[in-house]
Amino acid sequence: MPSKQKPLPVNPGTSLGEAATQFLSTASKESAPEVQQELLKFTRWYGLDRPIIDLTGQVVSSYSEQFHSNTSQTIEHLNTVKTFLSYCYQQRLTPSNLAPHIRVKKPSARQQTPGSVKVEEPIILTREGHEELKRKLAALKEERPKISEELRRAAADKDFRENAPLEAAREKQGHIEGQIRDLENTLKRARVIETPEDKSQRITMGDTVIISFVESGEKIRYTLVSSKEANIQQGKISLSSPMGQALFNKEAGETLEVTAPSGMLKYRIIEILK
Repeated sequence: MPSKQKPLPVNPGTSLGEAATQFLSTASKESAPEVQQELLKFTRWYGLDRPIIDLTGQVVSSYSEQFHSNTSQTIEHLNTVKTFLSYCYQQRLTPSNLAPHIRVKKPSARQQTPGSVKVEEPIILTREGHEELKRKLAALKEERPKISEELRRAAADKDFRENAPLEAAREKQGHIEGQIRDLENTLKRARVIETPEDKSQRITMGDTVIISFVESGEKIRYTLVSSKEANIQQGKISLSSPMGQALFNKEAGETLEVTAPSGMLKYRIIEILK
């Protein structure tokens, strides 16, 4: 029987901050600022001076769950961290590839009670988000006649064995119809949150908040939205995320804390934009 392959030796003395610096040196000038911004969040959360060899899959998974909502935009944005973790493994800075641990967990089928009726909870949307989803739905429905025409033209070729245009049109149609069903279901369950007339000074859905790290004074801008609208690239975070829950119902001047492996991260609320 072939011998089991031994893991590659690693460099035990490298800190997470040093590994991030090495990785940033490989980034292009165009992408460097965005890469640096995302890695700064990750290294600050875990600890710049902590040995990267101590980083585990469980800790990496915890990071993706704590600071990001479960959206497709979020997964794309986290590719920076995933690429960094793959780089660390290739450079023998970690004994295993931790990149696959950056993921969104889906509910297990075993968590559902057999025979139980699934109750769909309402989806909270801002007025702006609700209108945006309606515009997306209308645009997708306008694509239907175009797809039908593509299918008709492709089907005119009787050789179905190698009819790539027909397969492409069918795949595109299935993708669009899936998006339409998802948007229709979302709008059906939507509950629109209006901005209160009393202009309360407490943070609520739809508010934009400027906070700063107590330690460094660095400022961050977030907008609290529903999970369907969350997009970390645009600074939109879900109200149900740990950071969103920590901010909810707070006032300007208050301090909030978020637990991280590097310790307790403290933020101060600078301004609330209604």
